[in-house]
Amino acid sequence: MPWYIWLIFFTLGVILPWRGRVRMKKLLARPTVSTMERLVLYASTIAFQWLSVAVVAWRAWAHGYTASQFGLTIQDPTKVIAASIVGAVTIAALQWLNLRRVGRLPIESRGTLQAIAERILPQSTVELLPYLALAITAGLCEEFLYRGFAMAALANVGLRTWVVVVLSSVLFGLAHSYQGRGGIVMTMVVGLVLGTSRIAFGSLVPAVFWHSAVDVLAGTAGPRYLMPKATRASEKGDLIHQA
Repeated sequence: MPWYIWLIFFTLGVILPWRGRVRMKKLLARPTVSTMERLVLYASTIAFQWLSVAVVAWRAWAHGYTASQFGLTIQDPTKVIAASIVGAVTIAALQWLNLRRVGRLPIESRGTLQAIAERILPQSTVELLPYLALAITAGLCEEFLYRGFAMAALANVGLRTWVVVVLSSVLFGLAHSYQGRGGIVMTMVVGLVLGTSRIAFGSLVPAVFWHSAVDVLAGTAGPRYLMPKATRASEKGDLIHQA
């Protein structure tokens, strides 16, 4: 592989995880995060992800990769669309059940993920739409980077399919290292499922739908089950005061 492909892998495996941990450390150091700060976080993340996709796509296609290698084609539209919809509904239901389960636990026993949720999940209607844009962006961009580019590049050097899926899932898990060890493991498991779907259907489309469903549910149901009522009331009060 040329040096710039290695640089992309270094960015995915080292730079992005480091950047995520630094940003989260700063957020966790704050007692609260304002609406404007969350909106800036959403907007900057959306811009960064699309810029990353643009750069990776530019260099990969210059190296001769094709849309088919990236999973950007659909061989069996009926099968792919059905799998996308059924899978998205299923994974969304599982996400909802998990959030409901965690929401029944005492706040002090939820660990770091509770603090992260309070700082990054939308807590008002003003924040919800930008968050949904971020959720869909993550579904599109991260799937292109990890199940599109990463899997194509790893397969291109002759690695076995299962190794390709595992390595891309490890990179995906590291990218979410700001969530702690539990977050890394859970994200790796999700990555294995998404990577397997990429192989099974020969397309990124199901993975994009499934990934987006997880993030959309986190933003719509997460605040209901994870946010203390006092926090949500405070956010509403701030919005009324600003109006």
